[in-house]
Amino acid sequence: MPTLDDLRLDLRLRSQHGLTWLFAQAGDPLSRIDHRPWRDNPYPLFARMHAGRPVVRSRLGPLVAVGHAANRQVLRDRDCRVRAPGGPSPEEGLVDLSFLQRDAPDHTRLRALARPAFSPRRIEGYRAGIQKVTDRLLDAAAARGGFDLVRDFAAPLPIAVISELLGIPEVDNERFLRYGNALGASLDGVRSARQYRELRRAAHEIDELFARLIERRRADPGEDAVSALVTSLEEDRLTAAELRTMARLLLIAGFETTVNLIGNGVAALLRHPGQWERLRADPGLAAGAVEEVLRFDSPVQVTGRYPHRDIEVGGLAVPSGTPVILLLGAAGRDPAVFPEPDRFDITRANAGEHLAFSAGAHYCLGAPLARLEGEVALRALAERLPGLKAAAVPTRRRTTTIRGYSRFPVRT
Repeated sequence: MPTLDDLRLDLRLRSQHGLTWLFAQAGDPLSRIDHRPWRDNPYPLFARMHAGRPVVRSRLGPLVAVGHAANRQVLRDRDCRVRAPGGPSPEEGLVDLSFLQRDAPDHTRLRALARPAFSPRRIEGYRAGIQKVTDRLLDAAAARGGFDLVRDFAAPLPIAVISELLGIPEVDNERFLRYGNALGASLDGVRSARQYRELRRAAHEIDELFARLIERRRADPGEDAVSALVTSLEEDRLTAAELRTMARLLLIAGFETTVNLIGNGVAALLRHPGQWERLRADPGLAAGAVEEVLRFDSPVQVTGRYPHRDIEVGGLAVPSGTPVILLLGAAGRDPAVFPEPDRFDITRANAGEHLAFSAGAHYCLGAPLARLEGEVALRALAERLPGLKAAAVPTRRRTTTIRGYSRFPVRT
């Protein structure tokens, strides 16, 4: 039964959401991307924004960067940081996501400790395992004839890979997907007391999982990333709390992007039969297809920065401390960089100029792994299930920052 505090929290959160809905009806672009119908398909809104200034001011206060150049400038500016000047520490937020929510020098230190697990040599070494998991999942899917692309393929593939990378022995696809959904939705902010409880529960369960694993790796270290982090802990290069939050981040970020990359990619290919036919005829185009999917329908649509000095972006003066919302999904549809941006073309020469993995100091550490998983997945689908079709309209996740599907029935 909801407590009085729950009811108060719900009232406050629903009031805030209602206010942004009113702003959305009045045309505020930042409010619109958080509400239907714009949230389900923000690209017509982005196209109208591209016809104006590359940076606009929201009625909610922040500046909103829509242009590719404006997004890239802010992302690469070391004085544009993830935390506001004098802002709260990550520990004071909803869920601490390690170096994703930190600036230098802590960001630099923590990222360096995680980097060896994602080195080019290690990434290429994962290829055979990714292919093996892909083949196993598609064997089962082909035997059934009809399956859910997200539940039965797009999610279990990267979950299996990141679990092996981290050395997690107790892999539970449904539970991990629930964790990803809870933490991914929290990037939009919490909208109800129930969501807050689900988020805290997911974070607590993840922490318990890694507490057990850390103790196991203290006694019996392996070649996995958690064993390496335990060594860093014992050498006083990070704290126990930092180890837990980093492991939490690596688990969730390790599959969230790829789940949605594969889902968004298959949706785009099936909606553009000519492109699906090109990939079936030449599966070697899979790597280029991944880049075009990331440009065309980015799994991560939004991020933000705070300048720690006065700057100018897109011809607008931005005082220090002003929040700047970066529309990564809009940057991928900028006609100044991508001619005919609403055309899906898996052979587009400059598709890799997208900002789907961010840029600058916070460029996604796991980007090479996500690219590899996406390439293997799309290539295998084209080779093994050339007759793949949507069996029903896929269900979009009800989130803004993370763009993907919660359900995607298909048939072979």
